[in-house]
Formats: sequence, structure tokens, C-alpha cells
Amino acid sequence: MSIFFARSFCRNTGGDYMAKNYEELKLSDDFMFGKVMEDSGLCREVLECLLGKTVGELEEIETQREFRYAMDGKPIRLDIYTRDGEAVYDAEMQNLNHKRPEDYDLPRRSRFYQASMDTDYLKKKQSYRTLPETNILFICTFDPFGEDLPQYTFRNRCDEVPELAMQDGTSKYFFNCTCEGEEIPEDMQALFRYIMTGKPTDELTGKLQKAVEAGLRNEKWRSEYMKELLHDDDMREEGRAEGREEERANTEREKARADALEARVRELEEIINNMKK
Repeated sequence: MSIFFARSFCRNTGGDYMAKNYEELKLSDDFMFGKVMEDSGLCREVLECLLGKTVGELEEIETQREFRYAMDGKPIRLDIYTRDGEAVYDAEMQNLNHKRPEDYDLPRRSRFYQASMDTDYLKKKQSYRTLPETNILFICTFDPFGEDLPQYTFRNRCDEVPELAMQDGTSKYFFNCTCEGEEIPEDMQALFRYIMTGKPTDELTGKLQKAVEAGLRNEKWRSEYMKELLHDDDMREEGRAEGREEERANTEREKARADALEARVRELEEIINNMKK
């Protein structure tokens, strides 16, 4: 079994929002990336380009899937969810949006996503022994670790015996789309440049651009995007209202404490004055 999750950020993971007009959307934007990747053929080609290996036929694709394990727990929403019969893939398009790479804490974010994916699978009463292989991908429009590498791959290994792999079936990939160099496969470099510039230079990026252009003419998608903007605006306003209410409550508590302290001071002054008489 293999599952592919994808997320591109018009919204960013830090909670800031950078709304765009629908006509301005590119593949690197949350909404458009999710919509374009609904095409199982394109989704598969993007995966194969990034991982440098063959991916099986995708069985199903869901968009905007949310995981939440408690009413007040932190949810995660994944743009694309699919499987191919072999392994699990979680991929997100990550933009800085005027923040620093460390503000997103991508390593721990990948840890949280891994746990969420495994928990979701085991909720179906499967044994942990049947957990599928997972590959978590962050497609970044910045260098996530500052080492100027096109790709950072992490797998669990023993500190004392580095050649000893844990073989827990998990791999985490971070792609730096700003990187250029002869060591990068041509198809991956073309995909990186397209993500950064929106300009296609090979067959795959040409297909992606055509899908984006078709999406910009899709009135149903436009309507969905506008509804999403309105929903997010309502959520932000609700958050601001809660913040204002909390601020008012804090102010009232501080005033009550100040009034109580002032009354106590007056009481002590009165006691002292009476003692002097």
C-alpha cells in the first residue's frame, strides 16, 4: 500500500495568510497544487521525478484530507491523499512567506506527520507489523537546512554502528528547489525551476503548466477557491475575536487584582493610623 500526501502553501504552516487573486495562482500555491495533483498521471510523474524511481499505479486520490485525533487536538490537512500498493508518500509544497526556515521546524513537523499517518493506519485495526513503508517529502522553495544541497534524505540509523539501519520503513526527504547544479538530474532541475519561476522547460513541466492554465479557466475551481478564502477569513476573524475576548478578560483580571491590592493597602494604612492614636 502506498499513500501520497501533497500540500502547497498559499496559507503557510505558521498560520499567516497570503491571499492571491485566482488569476495569480501557480503550481506552488496551495489550492492550485492540490487541484492539479488530482490528476493521477501527473501526480505519479511528479513523485517519480522527485524520488528517482518508479511509482506504482495510484489507486485513489483524495483532496484536503484532515487528520484530528482529539476535539481540541492539532489537526493537519493534506492536499492530496493517494496510494499505489507499495509504500506511503506524504509530500508538501513549502513556502517561506516572509518567515525563516527555522520558524517552521520542519524536522519535528515531519515527525508529527509520520505519527499521524501511522495512527490513522492502525485505527483501522491493523497490526503495527503491517505498517506500510512511508516516504515524507517536503518540496521547499528555500534551502531548509542551509547546506546548498538539492535534496536532504533522512533515515533512522544507529549512532554507534552507522551502517546499521533500523529498517522501520520510514524515509524523510526535503527538496531545495532553489538549488542548481550539474549533479541534479535534468528532470528534477526542470521541476525545481518550474516551481520557482512558473516557466516550463521540459515535457513534465509543460504538462503541469497546461494543467495550471486549464485550472485558471475552470470556473468551478475558481468558486471553490473563493469559498475557501471566505472560510479562512471567517476562521481568522473568529480567532481575532477570541483574542480580543481573552485580552479583555486578562485586563479585567488585572484590574480586579489591582483594586484588591489597593483596598488591602488602604486597610493596612487605616490599621497603622489607629495604632498611632
